[in-house]
Formats: sequence, structure tokens, C-alpha cells
Amino acid sequence: MSAVRVSGASRRRAAVVVLAAALLVGVVGGCGPGDDDQDAPTDVERAEREVAAREEALAEAHARESEASLELCTAAVDYVTALDRYGDVLTDTAPTVGDVVAGGSDLQEPRDDVLTAGESAQEARRATVEAQLALDEAVANLAALQQAAGEDVEIPEVTPGTPEPLADADDVGRVRQADAEFTAAQEGIDADTPLVQATQQFNAAAVALEMAWLRLVGGSGCLDDERLAEAQATAAAYTLALQQSLTDAGYDPGPVDGVYGPQTVAAVEALQEAHGLPVTGTVDKATDAALQADLAAKGGAAAQSALVSTTALQQTLHLAGYWDGPVDGQWTPELTTAVMTFQTDLGVPATGTVDAATVAAFDAALAASRAPAPTEEPEPGPEESEEGDA
Repeated sequence: MSAVRVSGASRRRAAVVVLAAALLVGVVGGCGPGDDDQDAPTDVERAEREVAAREEALAEAHARESEASLELCTAAVDYVTALDRYGDVLTDTAPTVGDVVAGGSDLQEPRDDVLTAGESAQEARRATVEAQLALDEAVANLAALQQAAGEDVEIPEVTPGTPEPLADADDVGRVRQADAEFTAAQEGIDADTPLVQATQQFNAAAVALEMAWLRLVGGSGCLDDERLAEAQATAAAYTLALQQSLTDAGYDPGPVDGVYGPQTVAAVEALQEAHGLPVTGTVDKATDAALQADLAAKGGAAAQSALVSTTALQQTLHLAGYWDGPVDGQWTPELTTAVMTFQTDLGVPATGTVDAATVAAFDAALAASRAPAPTEEPEPGPEESEEGDA
């Protein structure tokens, strides 16, 4: 066999090939079973970690939703308070038509705040639903892997959820209607509108809007105190009973919805006009007597409902601590005195008649009483004072 001469370049190429092969073997060998591979998580372990991460994400979503709900409640109560200030302007001072025309300008910011807070709260609620779905999917994936590994587990069914609305649809509808009526009342007042008419229209619309928001706030869980909820329901029951009695007597207060708004005011005015009474739009003893007379004349169910509105008023005053007489539906001089005392404490004119401002002031007082009392900083003791002076 003849010798084969290998050039230097050939030797260098052969060395490169051998080195590359060695490196390839090392890489391939590293991919096989080894000490490092024993520490790699299994599919089940990875799925368990994913479930834990999803649980943490859901907890964070719940926390954000609670925070957003609190911000919404705060903004809503602030807006109700702003609305109630209009009742104060129109009842505690001598308003001018200019005051009424300009009224509402300082409501825009709190109104925008509550709408923004509502959007944020709804988005937070939607994020919570999405976080729950992600967790459900992670749990189902883990169960599937455990089942494949021979464990006796059941794979749960995953069903996408739907975010619940922040408030009852009917309550939202009342707020929208009251907001539109408030805007219309404001736009319908100009320099030529008689002051009494301007005040009455604007006040009734503001009261209706305030009561609609109070119902919405209460229904959204912002007012969770049982006694306050009962008081608010009782106050609304008076307006509901009055509206039903007006309807039964042949007057049209609009929907029987518990909102003492412009349509209810107009129905009371029609009742008063029909009986030759002063047309005020508020219910006093004479107006109540006229209403009961109309209902009694109709007989039947209408006659039975004649006492309901006054009974509801007595219940409201009793609950608030202003009436200890019988709850019998009879309007007496003592009841008029109780109404006047109630109005004085609420800061509205003590007329002895029940009007929109009185009902709204009561509801606003309920909402304000939900605010936590400010905490006072404890005064430093003698030792603390000396240390602070040192």
C-alpha cells in the first residue's frame, strides 16, 4: 500500500471536524437524563404554579373592585350632597330668578366624578370576572394533567361569567329620567319666569333627582345600615302612598315610583285647584282632607287607600323619633306640629306641610349620617409632651 501524504491544510480541517463532532456529542449528551433534568418541574407542577398565580390575581382583582366600589359610593354621596345644597339655596334664602337660572353649574364636576367612578367600578367588576375565568381554566387544566397522570380527579366545567350590573336597571332608569327633567326645568327658566314658579319647578326637579340618586345609592349597597335602609324605605313609602292615592282619586302623578317630582307636584296642584285650596303643590291638612274626601266618594278600594298616605307619614315621623301618637291615618293638629318640628331640625321651612324639599332633606340627612365621624387625635400625655419639648 502506498503512503498517502496529508497536507497541513488537510490536517487542520480534520482537527476542526473532530472538534465539532466532540462538541456535538457534548451538546446531545447534555440533553439526555442528568442531574439538572431532575430539578425541572413536571407539567403538573407547572399547572399547580399557574393555579396559585391565578388565585393571587383574582384576589388582587377583588381588592381593586372593592376599592372602586367605595370610590363610587363616595362620589355618589358627594353628588347627592351637592344636589341637596340646591334645596338649601331655594328654601333657606331669598332666591332670585338669576340664582335659579345659574343653578346647577356647580353640579357638573360632582356629576362627572360619579359617572367616571361608575365606569371605573364597572371595569373593575369586569376584570374580576375575567380573573375568575382565568383561574377556572387553570384549575381545569391542572385536573386534566392529574387525571392523565393516573390521579382520580374530576375535570371541572368552565363557564364564562358575566359582570353583574352595578345597580338595578329600574333605579338607573329613574335617575336618567330625573336628570332629564332637571335639565329641562333649568332650561325652561329665564328672566321672564315668575320667581315662585321658577323656584317651585327647579326645586321639585332637584328633589326628584336627589331622591332618584338616593334610591340608586341605597340599592348599590352604599347604605348598608339596616335601620337607615328601613328609614329610607319608609320615607319613600309616603310618596308611593301619596302617588297611589292621587291616582285612585283621578289625578295623574305619573309613575307610582316614590319620587316626589314635578308630575307629583302637578297632581297635588290639580287636587288643590279642584277644591278651591291654595295651589302650592305641597300636602297639608286641608289638602290631605280633600284627597281623602275624593277617595271616600269613589268608595271601594279607593276609600280603603284614603288613609295610607297619612299613615306612611306617621310611620316615617315615628321612625325618626318625632311622632309617638297613633299610626291611624288621621291628620290631626298634633301631626302638623310634629311635621313642623321635623322640618325645623332638617333645616327646611317649618310649614307643617309635606313637600318635595322636606322629603329630600330627610333622605339627605340619612345619607349624611352614613359618613363616618371624624376621629380626634389623642392629646399627648405629660411624658410625651416633655419628650417632644426635649
